[in-house]
Amino acid sequence: MHGRRGQEGAMDRSEKKRLREHIGEHVDVSGARLSDDEAQFLGDFVDNYDDDYRGRSDTHTKSFTGWSSDGKYTRDETYTDTFTDEIGIRADYSYQDDDGQKGASSTEIRDARGILNWFRDHR
Repeated sequence: MHGRRGQEGAMDRSEKKRLREHIGEHVDVSGARLSDDEAQFLGDFVDNYDDDYRGRSDTHTKSFTGWSSDGKYTRDETYTDTFTDEIGIRADYSYQDDDGQKGASSTEIRDARGILNWFRDHR
């Protein structure tokens, strides 16, 4: 059992290092501490990206009423998550208030921890 953690099914160091290097060819793993399960998930994500993710997009909207110094307003928000051509996720957000105020932002998620957090938040 040299080099193993002693847990049944746990990856040994060299196996985890190879998996981390494989993941690192596609997403930024610098500074990310990955559990065995997280490393395995990201390995599967990278290996299956073309078939299961690339080009897939999901949009959802929500609306709420709030208060400002000008009074009551209604805001419509749109969230669109798209799996991009390169391995990663583009998260687009836009809003429009019934008084004409509007805005938008877009974020690219291409690092290991960001991808893991996205999946944690969207399951």
